[in-house]
Amino acid sequence: MFSRFRKDQPDVAPQASRALSPPSSENAATNRQLPVAESAQNALAPRRSGASAKPAAPVADDKERRRRHRMLEVKSELHTRLLDNLNLAVVDSASEAELRTEIASIAAEALSEMNVVLTSEERLQLNQDLYFEVKGLGPLEPLLKDETVNDILVNGPQRIFVERSGKLELTDVTFKDERHLLRIIDKIVSAVGRRVDESNPYVDARLVDGSRFNAMIPPVAVDGSLVSIRKFKKEKLGIDDLIRFGAFSEEMAMYLEAAVATRLNVIVSGGTGSGKTTTLNALSSFIDNAERILTIEDTAELQLQQVHVGRMESRPPNVEGKGAVTQRDCLRNALRMRPDRIIVGETRGEEVIDMLQAMNTGHDGSMTTIHANSARDGISRLENMVAMAGIEMPLKAVRSQIASAVNLIVQASRLQDGSRRMVSITEITGMEGEIITMQEVFRFERTGLEPDGTIIGHFTGCGIRSHFADRFKRWGYDLPHTVYDVARTE
Repeated sequence: MFSRFRKDQPDVAPQASRALSPPSSENAATNRQLPVAESAQNALAPRRSGASAKPAAPVADDKERRRRHRMLEVKSELHTRLLDNLNLAVVDSASEAELRTEIASIAAEALSEMNVVLTSEERLQLNQDLYFEVKGLGPLEPLLKDETVNDILVNGPQRIFVERSGKLELTDVTFKDERHLLRIIDKIVSAVGRRVDESNPYVDARLVDGSRFNAMIPPVAVDGSLVSIRKFKKEKLGIDDLIRFGAFSEEMAMYLEAAVATRLNVIVSGGTGSGKTTTLNALSSFIDNAERILTIEDTAELQLQQVHVGRMESRPPNVEGKGAVTQRDCLRNALRMRPDRIIVGETRGEEVIDMLQAMNTGHDGSMTTIHANSARDGISRLENMVAMAGIEMPLKAVRSQIASAVNLIVQASRLQDGSRRMVSITEITGMEGEIITMQEVFRFERTGLEPDGTIIGHFTGCGIRSHFADRFKRWGYDLPHTVYDVARTE
């Protein structure tokens, strides 16, 4: 069949026609005779869009086992033929409909030559998988499109997990082998100008849609390449959404609005996946539109809706080990750009020095996140980061700097049932001797567990008036004293 997609097209320049060069005879033979592990035989099991991914059921009989084995071999053969025939220069400029039609045409020709008969459902699924191999991320593409999935975690080519609603599930998605997985990893990192190989076996990147990507390959990853993708949420959750989902109470929202609007310096603390960035996004909605905000992140995730926002993203070194731009570099430069507030996506290193200085030198209302399990642990984490930055200061001086810079710590947590809640709001009230004094204003109290594992509990005030109540009142946020009352339960 004569097609502008085929490499044998006469008007295609030789250089372009080699864009997807045919594999060597040795590799081609390997592609056509891949040994199929029994655990990989679900690679082409039909997947319904949005369906809950659960561990695949054991193959009931030898007939089903042979069918899946055959489908895996067919897909491997067809993918090799696509590499042999498709012209990448044309593929990149083609519409999705054109490319899907061409892939279906090549697949139909190959299936006829191979004397393979498929059902209509198998053929549709095969064409879909082949399209994802050419234009998407192969087996990962359906998971990226599944809006119920928050994280995709790959432990080698045969074990791919996803997180839904805070809980991990093993999927029936697999790669053909380690080489297939490595090819998808290389496709991702090369698209953003990064590289990963034996001399540089791990990489961070950001996908086109904003999702965070991290990979580590053998020999560092012992049992096969490890991949983690934190999916980018297109729709930003607001305060009302978080209240509705039970992340915190209306009283806590009233307090947080007053705290952010009156320019308290806020740290959102929590573990991985506890909802720190989501909380930071929601809190930013209380910032006035007239203020100039600068954001600094390793991977740009914050979605601020204000008019005057400047976004900065750090950059790793290039292949020669040069050209790195750290968060500290961005923070130092930000201080020269007349910000009203500075928001650092995550503070985890020497940039803590500049962050504390910014909070102490007229940039009130700045915010950041840190990894810690409680407010007190958060303070210790800040102290450790200052020490790791190589700044030789007496401990009392470090603590005094923290106490004067940080006003509020919001503690986020992912509970055992997968729910994410703001389990504590704690104020920094000053120093007593060499100890930073704190008071908890709100907390989440657990009272039990449902038979299905759902945590029972409620949010409550701690009966303590805010240390910043007078400040709130001066700014026009005169919160009723009942906001801080201990919740009554029957």
